[in-house]
Amino acid sequence: MPNLPVTGAQAPKRQRGHLRVAAIIEAGADIFMEKGFEGATMTEIAARSGTAIGSLYRFFPSKESLADALLLQYTQQVISGLAELEQTVSGMGTDGVADALVDFMLALQSQRSFAISLVEERGGREEGRLQFRAAMRDGMAAILRKALHGLTPAKSKVAAVVVLHLLKGITTASDEKPAMRRMLLAEIRALVRLYLVSAHP
Repeated sequence: MPNLPVTGAQAPKRQRGHLRVAAIIEAGADIFMEKGFEGATMTEIAARSGTAIGSLYRFFPSKESLADALLLQYTQQVISGLAELEQTVSGMGTDGVADALVDFMLALQSQRSFAISLVEERGGREEGRLQFRAAMRDGMAAILRKALHGLTPAKSKVAAVVVLHLLKGITTASDEKPAMRRMLLAEIRALVRLYLVSAHP
């Protein structure tokens, strides 16, 4: 559940309000996925979440502010996931780290696709996109410094970009038939392992 530092959105003050906002966000995500940003309506989101239209507009004055809250929720999930991963990679070995990184990106895949399409459909702000990319790179660099002892901050930033580009292949793999997908994911794991070995000081 995001804290809702979103333009125009009002943060709930009571537990009942938090539950209502959670229901609105869940309904909004479902309807945006079903109909796209343009096709979704606030009336339908209110009905799906069991919220009076006035209450919906009190928490989210526009469809854009609701979309921002969903993107914020995804961003917070990614950042907290990277932070958790940073705490677990020390002593894993390069094979374990590579598998953990691939598994992390696989777990995010459906939400990542949704977030990207939502940003593209509503013409998301470039500033937000750049902040998210920087947070991803910083989180990945921290993981690599923890996993590959002796990696300098400068080298870890470069390595983070390389690893993130390798992991983008997971998106392509998800569009393939199951047998091909399994083979592609195995190759991506192998590539990440090889790169981590080569990047180790």
